[in-house]
Amino acid sequence: MKSVPLLPLSPKADDDFAEYRDQAFLDLLGIKPLKKRLQDFWPGRGPQWDALGRIDDKAYFLVDKAHVAEIVSLSQAKSPISQSLIKKSLGEIKTFLTLKSDVDLTKGFYQYANRLAHLYLLRELNDVSAYLVFVYFVNDYTHIPTTRDEWNGALTLMHTILGTQRHRLSKYLISVFMDVEKLSNIC
Repeated sequence: MKSVPLLPLSPKADDDFAEYRDQAFLDLLGIKPLKKRLQDFWPGRGPQWDALGRIDDKAYFLVDKAHVAEIVSLSQAKSPISQSLIKKSLGEIKTFLTLKSDVDLTKGFYQYANRLAHLYLLRELNDVSAYLVFVYFVNDYTHIPTTRDEWNGALTLMHTILGTQRHRLSKYLISVFMDVEKLSNIC
């Protein structure tokens, strides 16, 4: 099997380790034009991506988490216009994924939901070959050390509450568990 190199686009030292959001993340990935525009789907100051990369025609957006508390989040939108657009787009993702109608995606695990919404925007509404990668750090003693079992328990709880154990976008989600303790022994 031929190995295809990943083209890392951010963060990069020669770009001050910038993390991108909104139209800038699409521009960096070379994604344009869109049938359904980002600004018609999500308000400005949307998700900030921890890393972006490409492998051939496939775009990868990465989100990293150092400990379990980081998966819990609420929408911080203040403007009624932003709140309305977010609720509309999250309503679309709920319908597309056939989630329970009583699940409020703006509370509890909002960040996971808004990342799924962006994957939906790109893959389903714009036919972009996109993949969402979640990197979970295990045994990171610079933060709150979290074991693999603790991650598994927290993620199972999140998916059970949201109803996202298996859904139509599952095959485009990648979960990576990086054991910081083992990595530090290598370096």
